[in-house]
Amino acid sequence: MQQMKDRDENMQKQWIVSNPKVMMGKPVITGTRITVELILEKLAAGETIEQILEAHPHLTREAVLAALAFAKEALRADVVYPLVETPA
Repeated sequence: MQQMKDRDENMQKQWIVSNPKVMMGKPVITGTRITVELILEKLAAGETIEQILEAHPHLTREAVLAALAFAKEALRADVVYPLVETPA
């Protein structure tokens, strides 16, 4: 488990950067303006990693996987509050 976490962290450091001057500071793939958010949106819309790579030939599979690892860690750090339904 620790090895997987270390691998994910190394991938993130290599592939994911955030700079206030690029895409308003959103995390992007190094050397591009492709945000982690865009990759997640494409995957959520049903695109495969292969389709993303075809649409963005300068990306690599490792970069896409690093975006997923980054998102996983970002969500893990969030505090989740359960939604409580209130009577009408």
